[in-house]
Amino acid sequence: MNDVTEFAEEIINFQKKNDLTDADVAFGTHLSVEKIHRIKENSYKPTDDDLKRIRDFMKTK
Repeated sequence: MNDVTEFAEEIINFQKKNDLTDADVAFGTHLSVEKIHRIKENSYKPTDDDLKRIRDFMKTK
């Protein structure tokens, strides 16, 4: 679960740096806003596909 916490922090820091909302991240990754929320609050463990989509999106900014 520690990795998820670190990943959630990565997403939050990325959003702050790029002034992005959860909706912006969801749109860019083709994931639901709810899934982004749940990843950030550590109530959902992202799949490998979720991780890839988010990391790929973060590389584009």
